[in-house]
Amino acid sequence: MSWDEALGTFDEMVAGCHHLDMYWFPHTDRMLTKRNTRLDADLSEAEPLPRWRTWLDDEFLSNTAFGLLTAAANKAPRVIPRMNRVNARLLSPRTYSDVAHRVFIAERSVVFREMEYAVPREAGLTALREARRALEASDLTVSFPVEIRVAPADDIPLSSAAGRDSFYLAFHTHRAADHREFFALMEPIMRAHDGRPHWGKVHTRTAADLAPAYPRFADFLAMRDRLDPDRVFSNDYLRRVLGD
Repeated sequence: MSWDEALGTFDEMVAGCHHLDMYWFPHTDRMLTKRNTRLDADLSEAEPLPRWRTWLDDEFLSNTAFGLLTAAANKAPRVIPRMNRVNARLLSPRTYSDVAHRVFIAERSVVFREMEYAVPREAGLTALREARRALEASDLTVSFPVEIRVAPADDIPLSSAAGRDSFYLAFHTHRAADHREFFALMEPIMRAHDGRPHWGKVHTRTAADLAPAYPRFADFLAMRDRLDPDRVFSNDYLRRVLGD
């Protein structure tokens, strides 16, 4: 669907299914949406995709073709906007039902770098719009889509959704592309909206500025002191994000 339609009906789509994912292709007005709904139906009533369609969409188009196109685009960045317009239209609508691991799990053979931030749910669409404006005002070209999803609040101390409904924005680049300028452009926008980075993905945050973002950060550090006083379970990254 179009960018305007996707953002205009976002709340309605979230309310109408159990799991919503959207993928915006930079330099285009196109958005792919994926809506998953848990069913009570017996497995015998499932209507899975034909094997040929699974191969075409999930193996050939989403992996083989996408990998070749994005790798080639690294050598000619000026073609990326046009390529994204084509890629955004390659996958046609489909509806199917199957067991969970055939619906939720998607093989990804194209290696990429990723930065993902969770901002408060109510700030999500604003942050997304600002991210698009910043990218379009820059000279950067990005071949990978921006992934968008939401999750409800939880009570896990260092969860990116701790204490608040969250809106996730994930930024990707091909492994052979330089990700640093793109991520550096996006990260201040996410931070301005009280964003929390995914702990296992690229970000530049440190313990000093992460602590205010998590109401129970001190509780976690106290537990760490009690269970690992000698820092057996530590490394350079953990020292950066949790302190010594």
